[in-house]
Amino acid sequence: MDLIGWAIFIVALLVSVMLHETGHFVLAKKFGMKVTRYFVGFGPTIWSTWRGETEYGIKAIPLGGFVKIVGMHSLDDPDDPADEARSFRSHPAWQRILVLCAGSAMHFLLALLLLFGLALGVGIANDNVTQLGTISPCVPTSLTAYDNGTCGSGAPASPAKQAGLRPGDVVTAFDGHPVSNFTQLGDAIRDVPPGSGVTITVRRDGQLVTLHTKLASVSGRSGSYLGIGPGVLFQVASPLGAIEYSGTTFWQVLAGSAQAVTAVPRAFPKLFAKNPSSAPGTGQVITVVGAAEATGAEVASNDGWQYKVSFVLLLIASLNIFVGAFNLLPLLPLDGGHIAVIIYERIRAWLARLRGRPDPGLANMAKFLPVSFSVFIVLMLFSLVLVASNIVNPVNLTGG
Repeated sequence: MDLIGWAIFIVALLVSVMLHETGHFVLAKKFGMKVTRYFVGFGPTIWSTWRGETEYGIKAIPLGGFVKIVGMHSLDDPDDPADEARSFRSHPAWQRILVLCAGSAMHFLLALLLLFGLALGVGIANDNVTQLGTISPCVPTSLTAYDNGTCGSGAPASPAKQAGLRPGDVVTAFDGHPVSNFTQLGDAIRDVPPGSGVTITVRRDGQLVTLHTKLASVSGRSGSYLGIGPGVLFQVASPLGAIEYSGTTFWQVLAGSAQAVTAVPRAFPKLFAKNPSSAPGTGQVITVVGAAEATGAEVASNDGWQYKVSFVLLLIASLNIFVGAFNLLPLLPLDGGHIAVIIYERIRAWLARLRGRPDPGLANMAKFLPVSFSVFIVLMLFSLVLVASNIVNPVNLTGG
C-alpha cells in the first residue's frame, strides 16, 4: 500500500508537469507561434513522434518537461529564417507574457478542480473537532511498522492506550493547552519532546476527564508519538459551497506557502536536527520526496477512505498551488524571470519614446546568463539539501 501511495503521487506529479507544459503549448499555438518540441522528462529520448511541425516525446528522467518555442529570446535564432515571423520574440509583449503565465495557470486550474471535486464528491472534513477515531494498541517498533499500522514483536502499549483514551473521546486540552481542532492537537503533540509526561483532558459521555501518560517515539520518525487517529466527519458540499471552499482553500494555501518560504531561513539550521519541529516556528520543510513519502504513509494507514482521499487530493492541490506561485517569482530561469525581462524591455522602450529615441529592442540575454545560471545552481543545491533533510527526518503530516 505504501508503494501504491508513492505511485499515486508520482503519476499526479507527472500529470501536473504535462499540464504545465500544455499550458505553454496551447497558448503559443493559439497565438501562431511555432512550437517544435513537446517533451516530458529530461535526458536521453525514450520515445518520440512527429505530428505536423512538432515533435512529441518522453525522456528518461521524469523530473520535469519542456516545450520548445522558436525564438524564446534574443539568443535563440530559428533554424529557418522564414520562421522568424512566427517566433516567440516577434509577438506582442502581452501575448508573450500570457504564454509564460499559462504554465502556472494550469497548476492553479488543476488545484481548483481538485478542491472542487473533493468538496462535491468526497466531502469537506470538519477539522473543527478533536474527536478520536482510532487508538493505536502499541508503539510501532519501526517506521515501516508505523506506515503499515502494525505493532511488531514486543511492542509496548501506546501512550494513548496507557492513558485510557477511547474512540469517540473529544480532546479539549493537551498538556494544559486548549485545542479546538486536530491540527492544533497534532502540533501540540509534536511540540512536546518524547518521554515527557503530559495530561490529556477529554469530554466523555458529557463529562470532562483528565488522563495522564508519557509520550513515546517511533524510530525513524520525527516528533513525539501518542497513538491516536482523528474521527473526522465529512460533509458533501453543494455546487456553490464547493466553489466557495475551492476559493477559500486556494487562498489559504497560497498565503501559507508564502509564510513557509519566508520561514525557511529560520528553519534551515534545524533541518537535520533529531526533532526539527520541536521548536515553534521551525517546522519541517516538505519537498517532493517528503510529499511522496507522506502520501505513501497515508494510503498505507488504517484511516478511512474519505480521510485518505481527502489527504492525497489536498496535498496534490497544495503542491500545484505552491509550484504555480513559485514559478512566477521574478527569477531567471523561472517563467516569472522571463516575464520580468519582457516588462523591463517594455519599460525601456517607453523611456526611449519619451526621449525621442528608437526602441532598443530585445534585451541581451547573454548579460542575464550568469545570473540565471547562479540562481539555477542555488535552487538546485537548496532543493538537494531540503530533500536530504526529508530523508533524514521523514515528514509527518498527520497527528500523533
